[in-house]
Amino acid sequence: MAAFADTLVSWYEDHKRDLPWRGETDPYKIWVSEIILQQTRVQQGWDYYLRFIDNFPSVKALAEADEERVLKVWQGLGYYSRARNMHATAREIMAVHYGQFPKEYDDILSLKGIGKYTAAAIASIAFHLPYPAVDGNVIRIVSRIFGVCDDVTQQSAIQKITEICETQIDSDQPGVFNQAAMDFGAMQCVPRNPDCDGCPFLSSCYAHKNNLVDVLPVKKRKSELKHRYFHYTVYLSDNQTIIEKRTGSDIWKNMYQFPLSESASEASSKKSFFSTRETLSHQVIHAAFYVKNVKKLPKLSENQVVVCFDDIEKYPMPKIMSEFLKRVE
Repeated sequence: MAAFADTLVSWYEDHKRDLPWRGETDPYKIWVSEIILQQTRVQQGWDYYLRFIDNFPSVKALAEADEERVLKVWQGLGYYSRARNMHATAREIMAVHYGQFPKEYDDILSLKGIGKYTAAAIASIAFHLPYPAVDGNVIRIVSRIFGVCDDVTQQSAIQKITEICETQIDSDQPGVFNQAAMDFGAMQCVPRNPDCDGCPFLSSCYAHKNNLVDVLPVKKRKSELKHRYFHYTVYLSDNQTIIEKRTGSDIWKNMYQFPLSESASEASSKKSFFSTRETLSHQVIHAAFYVKNVKKLPKLSENQVVVCFDDIEKYPMPKIMSEFLKRVE
């Protein structure tokens, strides 16, 4: 399919999305946009991208920022390890690469939090290097058009798709090719009910010719989500309360929360003031908040601090904390 790149780029020129990072050649800004979009829909990521760049307009600005400020700006996007990794990587670029974003693919790939897809996107868009950026959208369109029937949750299938992309990528404009593939998967060759009749690959698409559009790409069934039950105690004493910083390697590392106890089930002898749930990639968090008015706040543990209740939102918090505070308001 020698004309694949030409057809894809031609479609892109007519249909490409108007995005705030589109046309950007600064590797730092491309990096920020790609990291935000890893686990975030474009519409949600749009405002976060603008806010992040406004707060940290350069690698240097991000490296010099306090981690709590970075997490606060990121708050609400979830998958907070992305923000922590970006912060650490910015400091590495300042220390090891003299403040200059590395220009070679392998050097970009060696940075913390940057995988093959992100490295390829940066290398191709910022430095015009012919590395295909293989994300979920690209996996889907290549599986369907070229007839890759392997289980795409397996690395061998991803390698096969990557090799196909390597033979098809436009070496003169690899960044445009990669962005075209991303947009084509996001807008035309969507997961469910794609517009096959309006597809420029209709006559050559393996999935369409073999009635496999709803089958490809092949994915094994996801493992069952783990359910966790979080019980937060909100102590109140003269408008003061206790919050604690999450430590260790669990979710929401270095974010703040009310004192927490976790149980094996949802059952509790106390009636909660507010309850909610949040679904993460591999687990579901069931959260209940119990408000306790006291004359004197209890003794603090090592990771806890006393704060004015009105100042809580200055601290980076998981989404469920923000939901509770909105309910209080």
